Amino acid sequence: MKLRTKITPIAATLLMLSTSHSVFAEDDFKLSDKLSVTGFIDMSWTYADSDGSSSEQSAGVDQFEIDFLYDFDDKLTAQVDLEYQDNGTGEEVDIEQAFINYAVGDGFNLKAGRFLSYSGWETEEPTGLFQFSGTGYAKFFYGGYQQGISGNYSGDGFGVALSIVNSLGDLEGEARDSESPAIETMVAFMPTESITVKGFYSIDKLDGTDEDIELINIWASYGEGPLTLAVEYNTAENSAFLGSEADGYLVMGNYAFDSFGLTLRYHAYEVEDATGMTVEDMSGITISPSVTISDNLLMVFEYRMDTDDVSDIDSDFIAVEALVTF
Repeated sequence: MKLRTKITPIAATLLMLSTSHSVFAEDDFKLSDKLSVTGFIDMSWTYADSDGSSSEQSAGVDQFEIDFLYDFDDKLTAQVDLEYQDNGTGEEVDIEQAFINYAVGDGFNLKAGRFLSYSGWETEEPTGLFQFSGTGYAKFFYGGYQQGISGNYSGDGFGVALSIVNSLGDLEGEARDSESPAIETMVAFMPTESITVKGFYSIDKLDGTDEDIELINIWASYGEGPLTLAVEYNTAENSAFLGSEADGYLVMGNYAFDSFGLTLRYHAYEVEDATGMTVEDMSGITISPSVTISDNLLMVFEYRMDTDDVSDIDSDFIAVEALVTF
């Protein structure tokens, strides 16, 4: 996640108290007429093998999240997301999001605080993914957890958004203060109930330079009955380091068979340095069946094959995930 804020004693107490409740159905669990709670527990077993030369496996709780949703009235709401995560370098307990939202009226909303960027087809949370793993290219093309203010307008078949934040953040939680604010813009079109197209342009200042980080993210989805299709294209300058240029895309499809589902995805991305030399060139194919065990438990299975054209190494990845929502 982005800029991390350590949990205060009060927030830690709320987290401890909230975990004493049983798992409920998908709807928010209401603590009162104004306060409700939702969240998830994400557990997995994974195995990775690189060209037969090395392999590793792991098992455990990847992430636990509890979200507090408060309705002050019909216009003002607030949300605080508390998260435990094992990010591969250690365990962390953090405030992931904390923001207020005010419905100005006529489809216009204002949001202020710490919140996740609107950009990107693949979500940051496992509850929004169609498979176990993300592509891995979000760090180059998506905005992260940001701190600032955002305005969003939704009309009949279209929407626009503008966020002014201290920085675009990143997917490791390191937002920062800057001499000039970062800006993220969005334009969305929904010509039918089945089709959505969104485009994002984001700009930020690269630390210690006069150069700008520029991100462009465009995705389109089609959802009708059990079928979901999506395509995404990304391009960026200076997002990896000074002088870098990056491009990436994905194509995916998901089909649901009653309680079963199947996702197929292909993605690729490339990063070049200032001289035009390719420093990263990755692609991957993902096959991911899933089965709904109950209203609160989803099992996800994944096989993924990645190809690194720079090092000429192929990797195989297998995962079994248990995702409990409440």
